[in-house]
Amino acid sequence: MSGVNKVILVGRLGADPEVRTLESGTKVSSIRLATSERYKDRNGQQQESTEWHNVVLWRGLADVTEKYLKKGDQVYIEGKIKTRKWTDKDGNDRYSTDIVADEMTMLGGAGGGNSSGGNSSGGGSSVAPNQVNEPQASSLDDIDDDLPF
Repeated sequence: MSGVNKVILVGRLGADPEVRTLESGTKVSSIRLATSERYKDRNGQQQESTEWHNVVLWRGLADVTEKYLKKGDQVYIEGKIKTRKWTDKDGNDRYSTDIVADEMTMLGGAGGGNSSGGNSSGGGSSVAPNQVNEPQASSLDDIDDDLPF
């Protein structure tokens, strides 16, 4: 039996994107995305809970983040959860969980209005999604130079 690994997030960037180019020339971008939930506690007081997500975007999506996104911008992300195991400098096993994006839509700037490169007709205008598939590699070192783009 196969399962489903699908994540949908709408949130704001907590920092400017970190973009790097691998030896093969492939770009990869990392963003910190904040999602917030508001609710009333049992005393009727308004509460807010924020979750932070590490999001990884490849190739064309990395290009878009580099050119158009900045801290505070709101985005819609579709992707999947991936957990990586690595060893820290003290030899301890560590794990980190990322969202690997398959699709991203820019929703607007920090003020809920326009982001750079966005649409100027009305606040929160959506920009067409940019879809790119993630490489089928277990780590950045496994990526082949024969990528189709």
